[in-house]
Amino acid sequence: MDIRTGHMVRSSSPMESLEKQLSCPICLEMFTKPVVILPCQHNLCRSCASDLYDSRNPYHFSGGIFRCPTCRFEVVLDRHGVHGLQRNLLVENIIDIYKQQQEGGGGSTEAPLKAKDTKEAMCQEHEEERINIYCITCQVPTCSLCKIFGSHKDCEVQPLQNVYQNQKVELSNSIEMLMAGNSCLQVLLTQMEDSCKTVQENSQRQKQVLGEKFDLLYAILEERKGQLLEKISQEQDEKVRFLRSLVLQHTEQLQASTKLMDEAVQTMEKSGVAEFLLSAKQLISQTKEAAKNSLLQRPEPGFEKMDHFTVDTEDIEAILGKMDFGTDSDYEDADDEEEEEEE
Repeated sequence: MDIRTGHMVRSSSPMESLEKQLSCPICLEMFTKPVVILPCQHNLCRSCASDLYDSRNPYHFSGGIFRCPTCRFEVVLDRHGVHGLQRNLLVENIIDIYKQQQEGGGGSTEAPLKAKDTKEAMCQEHEEERINIYCITCQVPTCSLCKIFGSHKDCEVQPLQNVYQNQKVELSNSIEMLMAGNSCLQVLLTQMEDSCKTVQENSQRQKQVLGEKFDLLYAILEERKGQLLEKISQEQDEKVRFLRSLVLQHTEQLQASTKLMDEAVQTMEKSGVAEFLLSAKQLISQTKEAAKNSLLQRPEPGFEKMDHFTVDTEDIEAILGKMDFGTDSDYEDADDEEEEEEE
């Protein structure tokens, strides 16, 4: 029975067949514990299954879909993801027995063929010996002869498979941590992009609000400007109208005086005494009356001035110059500072 596919297989070598049965369909290596079993009865290294799941579900925060790499059967995982799958303790026990047989020389009759078939690394100092132990002291893989007779005879060693499994598990855990970190970074990048959009939207909205407020200020200034200009125009019209009435009045008086003066001159030029005396008395009375009336109403000194319409804008200019983003209390504090400086 093929543990990976669930089909019956035949092999000429039982150990070779067993090793194939104990190979993960993802990494194509012998299963690394813990081994998980899918509902379709196919087995996977949990680290390999986790890597495959994370690569296809980078945002799995509440479970997701996992597809079996052997039969493509889809499994719905809960929030625990691959870690929520059941362990296959039977396969793990078979792996332990197989490794013990290999380390104990149970398959020694086929060891040379296996080394050649799988192209295992051979020791450079002892070309006929395959590398089967790991020097803990030097942190390098080596062979048994190097430990007994060679440069590693005083070093601490462990079985190569044990160190391999430990470092593979450690590397798998590091990959999981790295993938988790990458997922966090991806979420953070998404949040930063959203924050950029939000900043741009808020900035545009505040620009619009600020523009509307300044437009309102412009409208108020324009309205007030029109009112003040209207006041100046009204007084201008009144004064001009008054002056023109005086001009008309004085013009009429001037014309009457000129006519009376001409008449008086003509009377004086008459040769007859009696004729002169008949009109002289009336002319004298008229000329005196005209002389008195020549002192008519006239504008007061400074009547033509318009500087009383001057508007003091220094305080407003100071306030506008200090206008900034803040609350009303900021402007009150600024006014208090100005009053203290004046004192």
